[in-house]
Amino acid sequence: MITLFIFYLHTVAAATLFTASWQEEGLKGGLVAIGFLALIFTVGWPMSTVILTLFVPPAGAAAWLDRDTLSLILLTAAEATGYYLYLGRKPA
Repeated sequence: MITLFIFYLHTVAAATLFTASWQEEGLKGGLVAIGFLALIFTVGWPMSTVILTLFVPPAGAAAWLDRDTLSLILLTAAEATGYYLYLGRKPA
């Protein structure tokens, strides 16, 4: 369930990034924003999994919180921090 929620969050983030970039830069900007999100997600998930293999057993912390779910949570936290710092509100 947590994994589904994280994937849903990424879908909402993709729609938000596309809309914001499309309004400012046009269609190409929106597609580039979605491509950037997809690239960070597809590269970041294996990297966070590798990092967690050093610290967390395959069973994870609980039956509903396995290593894959923990790696998605770590990835989402890192992405949110990075997106906030990089794409955050620009001063007026």
